[in-house]
Amino acid sequence: MMSRSCGWLLFLLITLSGGRSVLSDEPGQLDLLNTFQSEFVVIAPGTEKFPATFVCGSNDGGPEVRPATSVTMSTPFAIAKYEVPQNLYETVMGTNPSRWKGQRNSVELLTVTEAKQFCERATQLMQAAKLLADDEVIRLPTEVEWEYCCRAGTSTKYSFGDAIRRDSDVGAKNSILDEYAWYTGNAAGNNPPVGALKPNAWGLYDMHGYLWEFTDDAWTLSHAPESSSDKQQVTLKSGSWKDPAERLTSSARRGFPVSGKDDAVGFRCVRAKRQGF
Repeated sequence: MMSRSCGWLLFLLITLSGGRSVLSDEPGQLDLLNTFQSEFVVIAPGTEKFPATFVCGSNDGGPEVRPATSVTMSTPFAIAKYEVPQNLYETVMGTNPSRWKGQRNSVELLTVTEAKQFCERATQLMQAAKLLADDEVIRLPTEVEWEYCCRAGTSTKYSFGDAIRRDSDVGAKNSILDEYAWYTGNAAGNNPPVGALKPNAWGLYDMHGYLWEFTDDAWTLSHAPESSSDKQQVTLKSGSWKDPAERLTSSARRGFPVSGKDDAVGFRCVRAKRQGF
């Protein structure tokens, strides 16, 4: 891995589609990429704390939630502990589309296509800097990968359990949920930095609330192979600061136009082996 101390000496010039140069000796750029690389959590289904099989979806989660289905995971990958922050997005893409500005706030107000372009450019950038192997890519998580990571080995409504209040908090606000999630009960916008609240058991932050997150999957109503997908919509997970507590469960999901943008929609990345290797 490249040392941070020598990063400012490096001058790399990578020309991507559109002719934009995305990696140079710009101060802080390599530091951000090093930080991004260090923030991935390795997920290894079937080993130690990572179950090989889990139940994805729910039978009591509402019309948009997929029916509960047992899914077996077999391929290891790594997922970012945070949603992509604005300073990282800007150093890779050269722009910051967000409404709620803040260097370590999650980037929002972008399309799923733009999120995928970030992943593609970050892959090339990090490979050139030797922060990513040639057979690895940065990409969006699939819906199943995302929910597997959100649940972190649990089968409850939330990764921390079924209850959002303690017995001693009858009549009070959702005190347990407030420790883990930004939602309508404690947020008025996308103002906090990533990781301001508690992580789940696997060290992943903001898996409940804050921003809805893009997945790599088109919108479908079922896990069944015969279920048709809507290519004009992408599946979102997580719930957001605009949503009430019941929209923040591990199984919560919604469809979103592929051309759509919202200040309550962002994304996090997966690092995985490139298909075909």
